[in-house]
Amino acid sequence: MATLGNPKNTIEVLQKYGFNFQKRFGQNFLIDTHVLEKIIRSANVTKDDMVLEIGPGIGTMTQYLCENAREVVAVEIDKNLIPILENDTLSEYDNVTVINEDILKVDIKKLAEEKNNGKPIKVVANLPYYITTPIIMGLFESGVPIENITVMVQKEVADRMQTGPGSKDYGALSLAVQYYAEPYIVANVPANCFMPRPNVGSAVIRLTTHTTPTVDVKDKTLMFKIIRASFNQRRKTLLNGLNNSSELSISKEVIVQAIENINKPASVRGEALTLEEFAALTNEIIALTEE
Repeated sequence: MATLGNPKNTIEVLQKYGFNFQKRFGQNFLIDTHVLEKIIRSANVTKDDMVLEIGPGIGTMTQYLCENAREVVAVEIDKNLIPILENDTLSEYDNVTVINEDILKVDIKKLAEEKNNGKPIKVVANLPYYITTPIIMGLFESGVPIENITVMVQKEVADRMQTGPGSKDYGALSLAVQYYAEPYIVANVPANCFMPRPNVGSAVIRLTTHTTPTVDVKDKTLMFKIIRASFNQRRKTLLNGLNNSSELSISKEVIVQAIENINKPASVRGEALTLEEFAALTNEIIALTEE
């Protein structure tokens, strides 16, 4: 069994099975052992861990995970990759389960309970860029105990996840990720580390989940609606963003008063607020509508 972290072995496996890359699945396979090792190290994978891998491809990273983890569950949407994984690249490992399924439809909570007695799992993924946000938010919102998520994403998405107020990259994704986790960019990865080469730069980012929420908010769902509304029309003020939102039904008077109560000017824009300030604004709105 050949290790796959180099181009020659990857090409051999693909040719053997007559595999064609699927654009609709956003497939780009890693062919750089240094990057693979960096991901394993930064995810801090040990023999105590159950790792959920999303999008194993031909099993390049999966081999590394199997060597380092107690158990690996690899979820792959493309049925054409299953024979390669089961009969070839992962056939020598007895600590891996391959599931041919769309990760957005998998009951991850049930998986973690069955395979890890409900203890926190680690997630590693080389995500198709068009679906990065729904997958990451789905993991956070699923209620699954997760220690960290280490993912390869588009470079600009990694920048968005870890940036703060005042930056042009700051937005609803930054706030959502930072509500749940501490983001840290582990490495920037050039296009020549993949086959086929993507048209964009990539980065590995580790999201270490907070054990307790960093902000005190009475209604998390309402807070995220407020955040989305405030970034929907970036050039508008926070007041207009919230007032024009179809997701919210808050009177203009309440919005004006709530903004004043958190000591912000009426002309403030959403991108100037920190996560703590969005939490405070949400709590003010709740208090004012309850009066």
